[in-house]
Amino acid sequence: MSIKAIIFDFDGTICNTGEGIMKSAKYALDSHNIPCGEWEELSFFIGPPLLVTFQEKFNLEVSTASELVKKFRERYGKTGVYESCLYDGIYDLIKSLKAGGFKLAIASSKPKAYISELLGRFEIAEYFDVVCGVSFTADCESKQSIIARAIDGLKVSNDEAIVVGDKFYDIDGAKANSVKSVGVLWGFGTKFELIESAADFIAEKPGDVEAIALDLFERTDNVQGIFSGRVITVHEDDITLCNGRTSKRECVDHPGGVAVIGITDNDEVLLVRQFRYPYKEVIYEIPAGKLEKGEDPFEAGKREFKEECGAVAEEYFSLGEIYPSPGYTNEIIRLYGAKNIHFEEQNLDEDEFLQVKKMKFDTLIEKIMCGEIKDAKTVAAALKLNQLLNK
Repeated sequence: MSIKAIIFDFDGTICNTGEGIMKSAKYALDSHNIPCGEWEELSFFIGPPLLVTFQEKFNLEVSTASELVKKFRERYGKTGVYESCLYDGIYDLIKSLKAGGFKLAIASSKPKAYISELLGRFEIAEYFDVVCGVSFTADCESKQSIIARAIDGLKVSNDEAIVVGDKFYDIDGAKANSVKSVGVLWGFGTKFELIESAADFIAEKPGDVEAIALDLFERTDNVQGIFSGRVITVHEDDITLCNGRTSKRECVDHPGGVAVIGITDNDEVLLVRQFRYPYKEVIYEIPAGKLEKGEDPFEAGKREFKEECGAVAEEYFSLGEIYPSPGYTNEIIRLYGAKNIHFEEQNLDEDEFLQVKKMKFDTLIEKIMCGEIKDAKTVAAALKLNQLLNK
């Protein structure tokens, strides 16, 4: 599969527009005293043409449905269009795909004027080569036709594109154009719906779309639990590779961790020295700890900094995230820097034994570069902080 272009649905795929759509649908139905329940129950309005939905779901004549579409737009154009947000990870996905040389398009049953308004609002309009929506006077165009227009505008062949959407309309429209499809699970459709409509791929998170486009995606077919402990779980998964062959992956699930590199007014870094059982060594590292379920990483970082070093900072700042060993674990460590530090009481766990040491920052960098300090989170945090301070 050699993909050159990705065609995205909009509502439920790029943007969570559900609240504005459902509230505007209820506004229209209420205006005609048509019983419809609460606005949260009107998710079936998301995706298909409004005129069709009003007719099919409420058994209305075309004339009445047309009046309801006008009432819908009365509210949506003023208020509903702004009751929306990008899904988490979408901005980074779009930016990365564009940087990777892919052509990008939108194929949506939403009026193009609304799409353009939201693309501008969320500052992603520049990344799309083609935007295909409908007009206010002709809003019953099929998804098949809209996708066909997008392919034509992108100037690629059908086998060089993939369609990404959250509903069966998107998958059916892709198949009608002989285009591969990706069903996403963060929108308004269901996994069963996407499987039943025979989506070629199922994406659990936005990053999966890029993996599919790059022909690197590995699909999980079965998960077999092996061990469940206090901190980690271990499982062996049956997978299908991008070339269609099957294989296995042994994985360690970890809740993730935080680490803080604190630098004093004397340019000293706070380190802890402790025995690390897996390596059977005493090593230097910055204070760190695992995340509790549902815990905010920033708050966890401050907690660990105080518990291990008795240190409290007036200023904390993010140094990003690292994947310590992506070959077998999904652990993510969030890194933070800390400045303007004062000291309070240390509060170690009962089974935690460590020594707090201060080391000149320049000395820490030297020990990292000569290989004397090997802890991954300490290396990453120190080099990031060094780069930041020397800008």
